[in-house]
Amino acid sequence: MMRRLCSTLLILLLAACSSAPPLKQRPRPQAGGQQYQLSHLEAEGAGREILMYTLSLLDVGYQFGGSNPAAGLDCSGMVSYIYLNAVGLKLPHNAAQIANLSRPIDTSSLRVGDLVFFNTLNRPYSHMGIYIGDGKFVHAPHSNSVIRIDRLDNRYFSARFDGARTLFS
Repeated sequence: MMRRLCSTLLILLLAACSSAPPLKQRPRPQAGGQQYQLSHLEAEGAGREILMYTLSLLDVGYQFGGSNPAAGLDCSGMVSYIYLNAVGLKLPHNAAQIANLSRPIDTSSLRVGDLVFFNTLNRPYSHMGIYIGDGKFVHAPHSNSVIRIDRLDNRYFSARFDGARTLFS
């Protein structure tokens, strides 16, 4: 009996001294080695909901054909996922088809939640992202990467810019 009591106390003592491993902190959003301050981004209504969902997906892994964050997302899968969950709008999982559903707007009229399109595969509307304000957009760039923030004036993207479009009236 005494032996069992001592064993139980020893187990409890060892368990009390253990601790959970520290949580890994998510890295701050980066693009091109730069860190971005996001606290000044503002949006209202649907744009605010889209912005919140968009920022919550930063650092989610890229997966070609991916349509949910657990498995990974590609660019159009990311946009479709965000619009469905933020504003209840079901979009196709194809950048060119989404472009055809949206209305072109002047770049100077971009609002948070609008869409930006790029020709990255020698065909129009082959890549897309969501504008978050301040000249920045969020996108799922390519295999072996994560959803991230880039600038529209980035040399690579500005040379391939296909235009801005909106699904808002």
